[in-house]
Amino acid sequence: MSAEREVLTWELFGAASRELAQAVADSGYRPDLILSIARGGLFVAGSLGYALDVKNLHVMNVEFYTGVDERLDLPVMLPPVPNAVDLSGAKVLVADDVADTGATLKLVRDFCADHVADVRCAVVYEKPASSVKCEYVWRYTDRWINFPWSTEPPVVTKPRQVLDA
Repeated sequence: MSAEREVLTWELFGAASRELAQAVADSGYRPDLILSIARGGLFVAGSLGYALDVKNLHVMNVEFYTGVDERLDLPVMLPPVPNAVDLSGAKVLVADDVADTGATLKLVRDFCADHVADVRCAVVYEKPASSVKCEYVWRYTDRWINFPWSTEPPVVTKPRQVLDA
């Protein structure tokens, strides 16, 4: 990974999310719902929802990153897990901020695959090492990314819970 960082400002994010939505629209894909991967994907999903006129947004909580370039061995789905019945037969657009290793996107895409009519992924950034090649990508990079929502430290810090394996 390069020592240089990709810096995404709020203003640039606005342009990026609009261009990403335009790519989805230009492809002819019309999702029935957008499935956000929390937390970074919440911003992307909300922006895509407005731009694509999709009000049906769902959230999947997945923990993988624990710090800058630090992650768990495997991504972990956190409750509440979406009910597969709610996704049944739908065209789903999975939204996240970055496809880094692709492990989180793969977990979510595989969860959806058996239940939905079609699942596609949209991300702001995709890295070369990603095991998932997303259908919609705003920009490709091999750098660490400073997102506007996660660059500053939290205002308060809660004690971390330890997940039992």
